Amino acid sequence: MNTFLSGIQSSGQLHLGNYFGAMRQHIASQDEEGEHFYFIADYHALTSTRDPEVLRDNVREVAVGYMALGLDPERVAFFRQSDVPEVTELTWLLSTVTGMGLLERAHSYKDKMAHGIKPVVGLFTYPILMAADILAYDSTIVPVGKDQVQHLEMAQDMAGYFNSTYGEVFVRPEARLPESGKMARVPGLDGEKMSKSYGNGLWIFEEGKALKKAVGRIVTDSRAPEEPKDPEGVLLFDFLSLFLEAGELAEWGERLRAGGEGAPGYGHLKMRLIEAIDEQFSPARERRRELLADPAEVDRALALGALKARERASATRDRALIACGLR
Repeated sequence: MNTFLSGIQSSGQLHLGNYFGAMRQHIASQDEEGEHFYFIADYHALTSTRDPEVLRDNVREVAVGYMALGLDPERVAFFRQSDVPEVTELTWLLSTVTGMGLLERAHSYKDKMAHGIKPVVGLFTYPILMAADILAYDSTIVPVGKDQVQHLEMAQDMAGYFNSTYGEVFVRPEARLPESGKMARVPGLDGEKMSKSYGNGLWIFEEGKALKKAVGRIVTDSRAPEEPKDPEGVLLFDFLSLFLEAGELAEWGERLRAGGEGAPGYGHLKMRLIEAIDEQFSPARERRRELLADPAEVDRALALGALKARERASATRDRALIACGLR
């Protein structure tokens, strides 16, 4: 029987990149046979969030968002990372067998440095904590976005280092990428990868005038509507590809290529994108309002998930301690 594991950082409002890159997979996979562990990575968030109240609010936002979008705490273990302290013990054990060279090759670290983010130690050792998150629950399948594949591969390497040193303690996990036909790398409003760190995201639950304003910020150029355009060079078309069925998307693409009278302008693309976002997320917006009005329901869900997670993680931690000679 498979064990599914994944998490999401509590560093701000959930955006389309979070949903199409990971959350959609998590919610869909809960219907598959097996055990499911999904956590809110609040330890990881400390590399970028320094305000305690903001961190607590962000954790709540992620929990409410997941449940509003359809994650069922009765079927999965849904919990805060910090409610499972065994993970930090495993992080130290893994750090004693992990080479500096592996961490120096991490794409996420180099990418954040390139964007001027301060290089704290926690950011550098981030992949070890992530590996502990993955390995603590004997995970066999880890649904990830394309940009997280390297972290999963690093977790596989660390499990191999530990097992080759102390014996078979950790289960080797495998990645599961998003289904074909939908983008795994979601563009931001500026065309770069959508990221909270870059301030180019579009909140999943945005609506009304705020949604219209956000979509209006998507970068376009000065070409006239009648000028033929390659859809692959139109950022708005990339966004539409996240939401539209293949047939309708192909029609928009053909009209852009053809140009001429009746060709869609960027305003038309923005209007259709707003409609598509409303169609996709309106039910979840209503469910989110209900959950915000009943915070105890969310607290109960996270507490239940933490109990399940600690039972599994403590068993893995004990195996690792015995193997090292610490028990």
